[in-house]
Amino acid sequence: MKLFEQIAKKFNIKQGKNCSNAATAADKQTFDRSGYEFLNSLSKHALKLYEKQIDIKNFTKLVLSDPENTSHNEIVSELFKKGVKDPLENEKLAELADNSKLLEDLGLND
Repeated sequence: MKLFEQIAKKFNIKQGKNCSNAATAADKQTFDRSGYEFLNSLSKHALKLYEKQIDIKNFTKLVLSDPENTSHNEIVSELFKKGVKDPLENEKLAELADNSKLLEDLGLND
């Protein structure tokens, strides 16, 4: 509590007020809405940047966890054995390129 009182005293000195109780100082102050909105948007932006940084860190850790792990190749080969079609076959890519609905959805077809 002592630290809080010291901060309140420094704040009151800067404001030109002489008040010993921080709660009283907070009651007497009028809050500027534009400053609050600015800080609110700044906080949201900072949170988004933090989440992005955490996502990048987690993705990097996942990707670089074991570069010699080839289990994904085994999973894909098992899927092909079960009859799943390879989406990267030339025939499938040609079908996608000629798909007028897909081209319209992407905005590439007039």
